[in-house]
Amino acid sequence: MDQDRIETNNHGEAKFAAELEAVLDVRNRQKLSPADMIYALGMTIACAISYWITTSGLIAFVDKSSDFLGGMWAVVATVFVFRDTRSNSLSAGFARLMATCVSFALCLLYLLLFPFQVLGMAVLIGVGTVVMMLLGRREDIVTTGITTAVVMVVAAMSPQAAWQQPLLRLVDTVVGIAVGIGSMRIASFLFVQKRRNNFINSQKRRTFE
Repeated sequence: MDQDRIETNNHGEAKFAAELEAVLDVRNRQKLSPADMIYALGMTIACAISYWITTSGLIAFVDKSSDFLGGMWAVVATVFVFRDTRSNSLSAGFARLMATCVSFALCLLYLLLFPFQVLGMAVLIGVGTVVMMLLGRREDIVTTGITTAVVMVVAAMSPQAAWQQPLLRLVDTVVGIAVGIGSMRIASFLFVQKRRNNFINSQKRRTFE
């Protein structure tokens, strides 16, 4: 009986310790580190740059509403690829570009032949899903479907130049991806340099002490 009580108490203490450790871990994650601040600042600057590049480049070729849409779509691409590490950013950029290219090809072919129709949009999303499955990119099916839906709906809003929408959205995406990945590399470099300088300074202080 005493042995059972001891085992029960030990089990309760172990459970309490695990729960306490989990709570402390959550609290530590809620604290902002220098890396978190650099990440947030980097994303802020990257989004502003991608929006400015896209809207400045398209303003001479499209109307104001399409210009704003292009800026928004570039910012979305930047946010999508701006990840915590350079390798994750590259992986996300490739996934985003792959999904956009599949959507671009399907929408362009459709809009060159037919006007916008709800059934046509739904069929394109289904075809895009099958294509991504065949390419072994099932995790990018959602992105492909969302891109197709946006392109087709915007084409319906601008029926006079509907076939241009896939081209414009491809350009927006490429700009957003390039800015996002480039900004992430710069932010990572600055953070690494800061940590290296802090380490060197700490070593110098230890040497003088």
